[in-house]
Amino acid sequence: MKILQLDVDSISYELIKPESKLYEESKEKGATISDALALLVSVEEGDTNDIAEKAAADSVEFASKNGRKTILVYPYAHLSDSLADPKTAMQVISHLYKSCEGKGIEVRKAPFGWNKSFSVSVKGHPLAEQGKSYGEGVQKKAVKRPKARVNTSIVRKSDWAGLPDADHRTIGEKLDLYSFQEVSPGMVYWHNNGYIIFKELFKYIRDKLDEYGYQEISTPALANLALWHVSGHIDHYRSEMFTFESGNDQMGLKPMNCPSTIMVFKSRKWSYRDLPLRLADFDKLYRNEVSGALTGLFRVREMTQDDAHLFVREDQVKDELVNLLKMIKELYEIFGLSYDAKVSTMPDSHLGDEALWREAESALKNALKENGMKFGVKEKDGAFYGPKIDFQVKDSMGREWQCATVQLDYQLPKRFGLTYTGEDGKEHEPVMIHRVIYGSLERFLGVLVEHLQGKFPTWLAPVQVQVVSISDQVSKYAEEVHSKLRAEKIRAGLDNSDRTLQYKIREAQLQQVPYILVIGKKEQEGGLVTVRERTGKQTMGIKLDEFMKSIKSEISDRRFELGLK
Repeated sequence: MKILQLDVDSISYELIKPESKLYEESKEKGATISDALALLVSVEEGDTNDIAEKAAADSVEFASKNGRKTILVYPYAHLSDSLADPKTAMQVISHLYKSCEGKGIEVRKAPFGWNKSFSVSVKGHPLAEQGKSYGEGVQKKAVKRPKARVNTSIVRKSDWAGLPDADHRTIGEKLDLYSFQEVSPGMVYWHNNGYIIFKELFKYIRDKLDEYGYQEISTPALANLALWHVSGHIDHYRSEMFTFESGNDQMGLKPMNCPSTIMVFKSRKWSYRDLPLRLADFDKLYRNEVSGALTGLFRVREMTQDDAHLFVREDQVKDELVNLLKMIKELYEIFGLSYDAKVSTMPDSHLGDEALWREAESALKNALKENGMKFGVKEKDGAFYGPKIDFQVKDSMGREWQCATVQLDYQLPKRFGLTYTGEDGKEHEPVMIHRVIYGSLERFLGVLVEHLQGKFPTWLAPVQVQVVSISDQVSKYAEEVHSKLRAEKIRAGLDNSDRTLQYKIREAQLQQVPYILVIGKKEQEGGLVTVRERTGKQTMGIKLDEFMKSIKSEISDRRFELGLK
């Protein structure tokens, strides 16, 4: 049994039509459920009621610990290619549903056998999206199969049946940004064009880190599982980790950075004068998502987060939150992204003193107010260790994406025994602030590709300027223009081929190049260029130095709009 477990703010589905001869009748044409634990379930060959009961027990435990009052069981055949027959699947899903009942939680079930459309808004904490596998029938069966020949061909658009032109995978292929290969499921092969954008996103956030006084660290990808036992993550996250034995040790690839960052903090003694300590870690993270849940850049097994953890004194919490939210505001404005902020308050099941919780919640709300950021409140929706702010980013198509998260944590410092020496000479516990701004860089870039439909602002565009010559007679001048642009660190391409001018311009337009410099005889004689913007606007007779000055200003300012100034 494969389950994609989603801790959701809301999930909505609508019945389209039966897709199987065996399906459940339903009086309702759809439903919207808020603040729930959604279980997207694929029943596999060999699955039994015992397996369903084990899955139900885990799900109920998670829902109870996190204060969820509703569980939605949602038949979802896309997580596995070894599905049980429909009759068995419907029976096992029904048993899963019944096994969740009677535990003080409302249980609902989407009807079996239907083609359904659905939308979901997932919560922002690290355990909100988990792929789970239960049962051994399929795995045992798979061992007996002969080893399959690996298909090393590139995954093309034709392999993604029915993907629309607006999908980031389709756009990524057209612009040669990235690909996805069978030999590395759920991992991204970055091509040069895509990796340029990836690096520019990092460059921007690193500039912000320097501005706001962060230090950047790097920690090992591998660690003994004892590390996650101390942090408490192992109890909820082991099935999502890549683990193996090395000698007598049980090792795992890290799915998150916080325990490793804590080890850096523990490596020396700290004084109250050393705080706040702001540590950023951009290392790769690995999460063993079920294969059927992998979706381009949106759900991957290898990811990169713009992760940071702040170790602060209690009296520094307010100022750190204000500066942190200012940074988030500045970053999202650069990309023209609107967002909604929500403060999640103390859940019924929580650790720590209630008065401290209320103080922390007030600090989050006041920091939002000081930054002029409107916000809503999600009552009792905080993590068990502290309140948090989630940011839902809205793209050009009106879809919402969970990206930035800010969490106050009073519990991990206790679990790891973190201390600093106070002004009074005594040992004190720091407060931890967990935060991501982009979130997963892979997911953020996927959102950005679809939000902009590949029309990146000049500072992000893989090729910022394409130089095209009208004829062979001006090819040498075109090469000189290209060389001067490159010397100024402007990402420039050159088309000196014998193809028609219309063809060259069309090719550059298809690649969404922001500026095309057309070089003809008049331009050569006057040391000029004709500038054609991606928008179609054309300006003739501009001095090259003048153009370079304008575009360099546009790039350094990270302007969102095009246009000579």
